[in-house]
Amino acid sequence: MESTFVLTRCGDDLFCIAVDTPQDAQSLAAALSEAGNWLEVVPGIASVVVRFDALAHDDEDARQKIAAVIEGGIDRRDTAAELLEIPVVYGGEYGPDLEALAEATGLPADELIARHTRDEYSVDMVGFTPGFAFVGGLDACFQVPRRAEPRPRVAAGSVGIADRRTGLYAMASPGGWNIIGRTPHTLFDPDAADPFALKAGMRVRFRAVAADAFDV
Repeated sequence: MESTFVLTRCGDDLFCIAVDTPQDAQSLAAALSEAGNWLEVVPGIASVVVRFDALAHDDEDARQKIAAVIEGGIDRRDTAAELLEIPVVYGGEYGPDLEALAEATGLPADELIARHTRDEYSVDMVGFTPGFAFVGGLDACFQVPRRAEPRPRVAAGSVGIADRRTGLYAMASPGGWNIIGRTPHTLFDPDAADPFALKAGMRVRFRAVAADAFDV
């Protein structure tokens, strides 16, 4: 099925393009970045936001440049070339919501872990807080809402579940996702050339490990 793109103005120096899928967003963002001198191009789950230099372009000029890219056709990019395996300590102090999730779904905790580690997933977008990754494509059993009361602080590396997505906290922050585990893998390294481990389009796979992984 052919993808659809709907372009609208969403700010003084912003355009928003509604898309069908996260993969469409990533492909369109890549095409726009290559074709224009934009201040920022940000892919989301169902949209791409383009910020232009209002001193260098009037809004109609920017609109026409974006429309030309869309009308030229967008090739679906192979944005999933890189695979990151993420070790996770599930349950206990690292996953305080695992047992509640098991009770809510009627599945044993071990079965939830097995389903979470069974498949390969894609990072749909990065946002909310710096480096926070939204990972889509989970089993239907993970169709659960966020917590009624968000926590004031969720530890960096926490692995959350909500609405058939995994949320990965690169940095400590408030949050309302159901925390089922935590990874000892460094998701944010301020000293690295590329500080954040996860990017939109990357493939990820989760692997259950013992709690002593944090001692390494």
